[in-house]
Amino acid sequence: MTDWVLRLIDAGGYWGIFLLMVLENVFPPIPSELIMGIGGIRVGQGRMDMGWLLVAGTLGTTVGNYFWYMIGHVLGFARLKPLVDRYGRWATLEWRDVEALDRLFGKYGQIVVFVFRFMPALRTMVSLPAGLFRMGHIRFLLWTTGGALIWNIILAYAGFILGKNFSEIDKYIGPAATICVVGAVVLYLWRLATWKPKG
Repeated sequence: MTDWVLRLIDAGGYWGIFLLMVLENVFPPIPSELIMGIGGIRVGQGRMDMGWLLVAGTLGTTVGNYFWYMIGHVLGFARLKPLVDRYGRWATLEWRDVEALDRLFGKYGQIVVFVFRFMPALRTMVSLPAGLFRMGHIRFLLWTTGGALIWNIILAYAGFILGKNFSEIDKYIGPAATICVVGAVVLYLWRLATWKPKG
């Protein structure tokens, strides 16, 4: 994966970073840690500017998240009930759970979106309920952009400081991502097997 990311960054520059960060949020298996880390390395080599790297990475993250937000927004809260009534068993959800999530996003939506920006996998998934529960567009974009900028600064400066050794992290990112995905699947299957409607 590292070689493919490197080629796209070197060929596309800041546009390559932007595209990769959009894809990372639409198809989460592409790790932002690797993309922004390599960008940081290029800054250290004098081949990129840190400011423009952060602009490209953060805009890409925001656009990718807004894609899922808009899917949730178009589907909407009202259209969700028939789906939950029919397929809730497979999502281990009842309508009362959905109503609780709606209240949570109504009260603390911006905090949830901001905090989840720092959590692997969940940072993309949170955009869908934000749209479903009608979190305001401006609020969503501001808090997503703020969280993404902080996270991208951390990743880019890690790449800048670690230099060429950052590519070694890819050996650990791949297995770590696989463990997270497998863990999520196992957790879902366990919840599905043990889930019972409350009433």
